[in-house]
Amino acid sequence: MSNNSIEKKLVETIIQIIEEMKPQSVKQLTSFVEERLPVPEQRIVETILKLQSAGRIKLLEKQPLASPRLVTYLKTKHALWYWLTMGLAITAFAVVFTIPEGSYPWIYIRNGLGTILVLWLPGYAFTKALFPPKPPIEASEKSLEKIVQIALSFGISLALVPMVGLLLYYLPWGMQLTTTVPSLLALTMLFATAGIKREHQSQLR
Repeated sequence: MSNNSIEKKLVETIIQIIEEMKPQSVKQLTSFVEERLPVPEQRIVETILKLQSAGRIKLLEKQPLASPRLVTYLKTKHALWYWLTMGLAITAFAVVFTIPEGSYPWIYIRNGLGTILVLWLPGYAFTKALFPPKPPIEASEKSLEKIVQIALSFGISLALVPMVGLLLYYLPWGMQLTTTVPSLLALTMLFATAGIKREHQSQLR
């Protein structure tokens, strides 16, 4: 087969594949052509570019979707964990200082939210800041990941809280309720904010 015949066949094949298979990129188009014709990749790409320059085909490379600004991202469902964490932390902070000890049955709410603030929220916010979000996974793997995250959140909280207490102990104002609870609130808000920022930045890649 002559060189002209090969070129003609190559052109016909490229146009046919574009019309029938609608390839999403030049690389995909080249791959489809290689499956049909024993032609080097470089020659296929050169022919595709010639056809584009001649106006016989039009290549539309898909651009990556622009990630929304952080303010916009905070309004999406992906940021729901952030608002729940912040809301729960602030609520626990307010309840601890507004419900006095011995005020039954409200004391149970105070103790419950206080426990969450101490044993859960700092570690959960820390895991969000430390570990980047993962791509979509199957339901079974997702359930397993949630269990691991819960256990990790408790474990990290149990490690962070004593460190905060030790630090406060050596500071002038000491370790007491009025210093420990605000410190845990600030720590949770700091880690949660770092987590949502990192999650947003991952959408830009």
